[in-house]
Amino acid sequence: MHQVDPAIEALSKSILSYAMDRLRMDPPTIDHPLPHTTLEKLAGQTITETGLGGEEALHLFIETLAPACISEDHPRYLAFVPTAPSEVSTLFDLVVGASNICASSWLEGAGAIYAENQALRWIADIAGLPAEAGGVFVSGGTAGNLSALVAARHDWRQRSPDHARQRGLIISSRGAHASVDQAAQVMDADLIQSGGHQLTGADVISTIADLNAADRSRLFAVACTAGTTNLGVIDDMQGISDVCKKESVWFHVDGAYGGAALAAPSTRALFNGIEGADSFIVDPHKWLFAPFDCCALIYADPGKARTAHRQHGDYLEVFYDGTWNPSDYAHHLSRRARGLPFWFSLAVHGTRAYADAVEKTLDCAREAAAMIDAHPRLEMVTEQRLSICVFRRLGWSPEDYKSWSDALLERGDGLVTPTKHEGETVLRFCIVNPRTTRDDIQLILDSL
Repeated sequence: MHQVDPAIEALSKSILSYAMDRLRMDPPTIDHPLPHTTLEKLAGQTITETGLGGEEALHLFIETLAPACISEDHPRYLAFVPTAPSEVSTLFDLVVGASNICASSWLEGAGAIYAENQALRWIADIAGLPAEAGGVFVSGGTAGNLSALVAARHDWRQRSPDHARQRGLIISSRGAHASVDQAAQVMDADLIQSGGHQLTGADVISTIADLNAADRSRLFAVACTAGTTNLGVIDDMQGISDVCKKESVWFHVDGAYGGAALAAPSTRALFNGIEGADSFIVDPHKWLFAPFDCCALIYADPGKARTAHRQHGDYLEVFYDGTWNPSDYAHHLSRRARGLPFWFSLAVHGTRAYADAVEKTLDCAREAAAMIDAHPRLEMVTEQRLSICVFRRLGWSPEDYKSWSDALLERGDGLVTPTKHEGETVLRFCIVNPRTTRDDIQLILDSL
């Protein structure tokens, strides 16, 4: 198991050959999920006492398991928030796996952590965060939001002994990602959802004014959204930042999806006020062309996060004098260097290429909105925001939407799933793949 013998040499060539074939697919087959019972029949028992052998196990994956997974980098995968990793980031993910770096501490992974911090610095700079800002790459937005809010509550409790005995309180918009509510549940904190789909500074002021004195003392954070997942709405970050500063409340910005548009000159001004954030997340695996799983979590004052998250133990004492230990900035200890594929792609292509690629997807979304407006059976439900279009097919029931979506996937033409807006079943495009073209959009619209 732990040596490179002739069988492993041969297997490595087969694996690399498959990886390169997958990279060359343009577009990849979109494929579709299979029921558990079907996979059970096709795959059978995959874990046995004596093992299948490398080539047979790889064949099982290629022929049976991989086709039961949807290709999120397909240019007509427009549901949820897709992913479109650059080829070099995918290739470098192989290197990260082969290198087996533990990127928990500077002692163990100094070179990898240095590179990850360079990528974090670029994100901090386009957000206008201070020079001392820094953080860590975590698995996704859920982990990022939770870690940031844990740091926020710890900072609040540090400021007053009375807070240690209080249940904390968070304010967010109604359009905030479900992970904010999940974080509140995990932390045993209360969450007040204020305003409409967009949270404004006035909404926060009004919500605070409605709190009694006891509840007001429990407020420790406002969770703002820089591009909601469903509609692409950007909260009033300047107004909220001003209120948080006045009230001495932690200002957190969830930009897991939308924060990538900070890189695009055409949309940068929409994020004004983000520079006042105490913490900020963005997922490079969503719209910054990195493979799963990669969320950048950045703090304006990393020292506050370190105080909240550092784990203590006799065997960990060797870490405490480290220059920069990523384990100190989120609720984790062991971690892979998940930011390295993103760093490598930035290093290879440069930041201008990233700006151009984000702008290309924004242009495609604007064109898609115009095509929807021109379609005789479709109409936009909300204005096109960032790379999201939400629209309805006139006369359709929820069942019609589901049948159409299922058939589109079954044909291998794409994945567009229904969503809800104000209780109505509608359709939604989320375009983050620079390979998505007008022709791709036209093919889907023609089927409506």
